[in-house]
Amino acid sequence: MNIALIAHDAKKELMTQFCIAYCGTLSKHNLCATGTTGKIVSEATGLSIAGFLAGYQGGEEQIAARIACNEIDLLLIFRDPLNPKPGEPNEANLLRLCDVHNIPVATNIATAEALIHALERGDLDWRDIVNPK
Repeated sequence: MNIALIAHDAKKELMTQFCIAYCGTLSKHNLCATGTTGKIVSEATGLSIAGFLAGYQGGEEQIAARIACNEIDLLLIFRDPLNPKPGEPNEANLLRLCDVHNIPVATNIATAEALIHALERGDLDWRDIVNPK
């Protein structure tokens, strides 16, 4: 699966800790991330992560374009809903695209853990359900 990672500044450490905890599972998949998030997580975990631009430079839009082209299977976006900073990713467009393309998305660690456990069990092979062979 192709998994995209995005984290607001206040949630980058949480994303890093999440990826450390689930490194074994994540290492079996293709990961991409906005610039700073990808760099921090990769350095902390050793995971191979395709990096896009930083969120404020258009990294969010690069991931959105991949979602629109059905090149992302799962989005983890840890956001800070109480203290968003100017220039941080605006998740409304990403969430809309995920809804349009039936992409599972987590905006907090509780949902991310539920999705990772489903991924470990093989429960997220939804493309086979939507597009049977």
